[in-house]
Amino acid sequence: MAKTATVYARVEPEVKERAEAILDEIGVPVSVVIGMLYRQIIRKNGIPLDLSLPVERPKSIHEMTKEEFDAGMEQSFKDLDAGRYVTLEEMEAEFRRDFGV
Repeated sequence: MAKTATVYARVEPEVKERAEAILDEIGVPVSVVIGMLYRQIIRKNGIPLDLSLPVERPKSIHEMTKEEFDAGMEQSFKDLDAGRYVTLEEMEAEFRRDFGV
């Protein structure tokens, strides 16, 4: 379906700047987020919400010490051995289900 409808919204400049900075960091355009929100409203027949970044974001590999990296890898192998993992196909299916894409 062609995207031809336009949405206009007035928000405080600081709120807009802060939200767009987070979206830029995630790499998601505002229009995509609005479309996702609308689809969730339809799917849930109401306002969905809890779309948020963690207050403390995980460290990137470049920010970790060798000890932190090794501990994380060790935990990952333990999780794999214990069967605690999700396949890429399961993640994609959950994403499609949750965001109606």
